[in-house]
Amino acid sequence: MKFDYANPYLSTRIPIFARNVVSTSHPLASQAGLRILQQGGNAVDAAIATAAVMTLVEPVSNGLGSDAFCILWDGEKLHGLNASGPAPKAWTPEYFKAKYGADAANPPMRGIDSVTVPGAVRGWVALSERFGKLPFADLLAPAIDIAERGYLVPPVVQGKWAAATPILQSQPGFAQTFLPWGRAPEVGDMFRFTAAARALKAIARTKGEAYYNGEIAEALAKFSAEQGGALTVADLAAYQPEWVEPISRDYRGHTLHEIPPNGQGIAALIALGILEKFDIASLPVDSVQSQHLQIEAMKLAFADVYRYVSERKTMEVTTEQMLDDAYLASRARLIDVKKAQDFKAGNPVKGGTIYLTAADESGMMVSFIQSNYMGFGSGCVEPEFGISLQNRGHGFSLKAESPNVVAPGKRPFHTIIPAFLTKDGQPVMSFGVMGGNMQPQGHMQTLVRMLDYKQNPQAACDAPRWRFNAGLEINVEAAMNPATVQGLRELGHHLEVINDSYQDFGAGQFIWRAGEPSVEGYVAASDPRRDGAAAGY
Repeated sequence: MKFDYANPYLSTRIPIFARNVVSTSHPLASQAGLRILQQGGNAVDAAIATAAVMTLVEPVSNGLGSDAFCILWDGEKLHGLNASGPAPKAWTPEYFKAKYGADAANPPMRGIDSVTVPGAVRGWVALSERFGKLPFADLLAPAIDIAERGYLVPPVVQGKWAAATPILQSQPGFAQTFLPWGRAPEVGDMFRFTAAARALKAIARTKGEAYYNGEIAEALAKFSAEQGGALTVADLAAYQPEWVEPISRDYRGHTLHEIPPNGQGIAALIALGILEKFDIASLPVDSVQSQHLQIEAMKLAFADVYRYVSERKTMEVTTEQMLDDAYLASRARLIDVKKAQDFKAGNPVKGGTIYLTAADESGMMVSFIQSNYMGFGSGCVEPEFGISLQNRGHGFSLKAESPNVVAPGKRPFHTIIPAFLTKDGQPVMSFGVMGGNMQPQGHMQTLVRMLDYKQNPQAACDAPRWRFNAGLEINVEAAMNPATVQGLRELGHHLEVINDSYQDFGAGQFIWRAGEPSVEGYVAASDPRRDGAAAGY
């Protein structure tokens, strides 16, 4: 594809052009990935090294207690990995109602009873064993070095750290681990994470077994019990990530691939399937009409996703039914081009939060995401090994009629979604966008810009975005054209213009294959919203 390399937005960034590339939201992580590539590793090795560093340099978004997902092109075909963990065996609706009251609708947002089995570390091991080249221990060396020597806290991370501190400082282990200054860090403060270095060394030495069957597992189970939680050594030992077949849908001559439920990637596929019924490219790129159609398509997608998506085996409809072309056409007909609407779920049966990406000159491309969910996740940190635990359990429902009702060993509804784009069965782009329910919205908005409007990946990354919340409520970035904002309001959208770095509009990373990797290489973009850094050679 011939992109327009003029960037009409505020960023002065240009894409990176290279044969081996890593794109993340922190420069030290990108450097770690390049270091591994230069040592003879491949894109999977680089992604694992980068993911390990990200647990240290962006603890506001992920940690050693995260979950993860991956889509990768191995040179011949796509593979998907679901490294999200299940509920502890003791979790039932009755478990939560006895502790939090009969009226509780979900497990708690924070604290030990929001923690499911962390899957990321075993996901790293699975990727390394199946596709890596270098010894697993070598991949964690950059992270161990950074954990021991420390790093200076950058502005975006510092802002999120400070915002989370009043909410989480009373959670067990949080202040001890993340407030060593007796306060939130200031920009430029040195943060050393010696407890995490201890964990990383044990994980490297045992290829992850210490985490799920050894000393770290025992420490996590003890910590959980001390806080009144249910996570046990048996829960950790039983966990294995799952290799899955990505789900997909065509759009403008390309195919978008997402991880299947329990993730929300299907929302992006639904929205694009609806948008395909409109001639978006005939409308100006940042116009009211173009943005309105995209917003309405996304709202329709979320209406179905929130009604039907759960762990795949517990869903009452299939992904094929939700993506059926006739069904999506019927949903598209609900859009009024002159009015914003609050859509409800349809009936598909009638018709049938860090992200990173790496690619190498052999053609291997990796789309990888891992997250603690809401910022620091549960806020609980096992102090001996510095395991900052996610709060994915909050994604369960306690309502018996919900497909996402909590059950022992069941995975919750998940927000983190890596993405991959192909054309005629060949790889085109590994990419992702961070930020809760912003992720499928970011996938759709950036793809429309690249495929409909031919904007280059960096311009598509830099362009101002909107974020649908609920009903008619939309947040938009302050950089959006005021005339567009006013026009959307006149159509009935309830818009709030946000000029706050803590409001997440979905920082993303993109690697587009320019041609034969060993010759033309890749075009890589990174998002300025999180101090993103693409690097290559």
